[in-house]
Amino acid sequence: MTLPLWFDPEEMLIGGNWRRTPETLAVENPSDGSEMARIARGTPSEIDEAVTAAQVALEGQWGQLTAAERGRILMKMSGLVLARTEELVVIEAMDVGKPLSQARADVTALARYLEFYGGAADKVMGETIPYLNGYTAYTLREPHGVTAHIVPWNYPMQIIGRSVGAALAMGNAAVVKPAEEASLTALAFARIAEEAGMPAGALNIVPGLGEEAGAALSSHPGINHISFTGSVGVGQLIQAAAAANVVPVTLELGGKSPQLVFADADLERALPFLVNAGIQNAGQTCSAASRILVERSRYEEVLEKMAARYRALVVGPALADHNLGPLISGRQKQIVETYLSLASDLTIAAQGTIAGDAPATGHYVAPTLIGGGHGAHRLAQEEIFGPAQIVIPFEDEEEAVAIANGTDYGLVASVWSENGPRLMRLAKRLRAGQVFLNNYGAGGGVELPFGGIGKSGHGREKGFEALYGFSSLKTVAAWHG
Repeated sequence: MTLPLWFDPEEMLIGGNWRRTPETLAVENPSDGSEMARIARGTPSEIDEAVTAAQVALEGQWGQLTAAERGRILMKMSGLVLARTEELVVIEAMDVGKPLSQARADVTALARYLEFYGGAADKVMGETIPYLNGYTAYTLREPHGVTAHIVPWNYPMQIIGRSVGAALAMGNAAVVKPAEEASLTALAFARIAEEAGMPAGALNIVPGLGEEAGAALSSHPGINHISFTGSVGVGQLIQAAAAANVVPVTLELGGKSPQLVFADADLERALPFLVNAGIQNAGQTCSAASRILVERSRYEEVLEKMAARYRALVVGPALADHNLGPLISGRQKQIVETYLSLASDLTIAAQGTIAGDAPATGHYVAPTLIGGGHGAHRLAQEEIFGPAQIVIPFEDEEEAVAIANGTDYGLVASVWSENGPRLMRLAKRLRAGQVFLNNYGAGGGVELPFGGIGKSGHGREKGFEALYGFSSLKTVAAWHG
């Protein structure tokens, strides 16, 4: 199947103008390894032009719009995303390698982000502050200015929705550098923004290599805020670059998220969450539940029931819509396989099946459930970013908390128990930006603030917290006697 593109993928958007670059980058189909398109290779020069275009937009039409007018554009974009659902589903599935059903969920999420932030744009308010006699004091929420968005390859549409949508709602002008592995839906997003009436320069999309365009964007002196989702190593480089310009950064980095299963848990309800939260998008998810901690009295039962589900999993081409698709690249496949080789001293409890229709040139790894683990094992400490989970027994609540909190990460955690006081205790004790009680993920939760602590990053996206993060607070004190 060919990509259902209604735009030229070799063009980038700068200041309302679509243009090409002398050099291009290949777009690989993870399902079979073939080249299916080419994209522009943006350079520091194009990044500089995009930042300038955003600054001009802030001084011009975009900066003069009211919050309600900005919101209407985002709401219109939401409707246009839904109208383009079928094309966007196929593009995202082929570009990232995820099954059609998961790509469809991402399109729905993008539309919801735009709807949410479109509706919220004129509802971010300041406060009046009781102060000295003769004064009226109040606060204003104002845009940072030009925001940079460095978007990863695993969830391009969702992350554009939650970061760019919030930034635009607050009145910032955005420069987006999508991942070179998956830029196509970012370009589609730009076309949709144009169709919705987005003023020139308010949104600029510059594909390119991370070490070229990405590095130039994160270090550009004209950037006023940076949003980055990706690896810890790259996040550290971006934070260092931002520090040179004293620019705030929102970082959503890696995770090693645990699900804690106590002996009194409703296992039938928990099982789908235990497995699905680990293997969604072939495990290429920062918030993947890659560690399953189980009270010892039910450890063997949980392991075997999870194993039964693993044996039924099928991996195959994105458009075949199996349970899992391929990994994004041959490099990522090699990384995951290297991690799985570390399980030689543990137990491979179960593996899924690679479908017969999966081309040998695709980047497929069978989902793997690992038993016999302990909290200090590398597979329990390091982010694999592939379809693998490790199951670890614990004796009591204290040990469960120690294992759960015993990594450098702190993105998401979940607790399964019918003991209400225990749930409340652990919600406070677990080191994570989100804690789910008797669920995992809460259906995506556009409204729920998301972000991590420790090496999972800092700052929050989603919900109203994202709007606060994409704005500066100004205090005004007026003396009137």
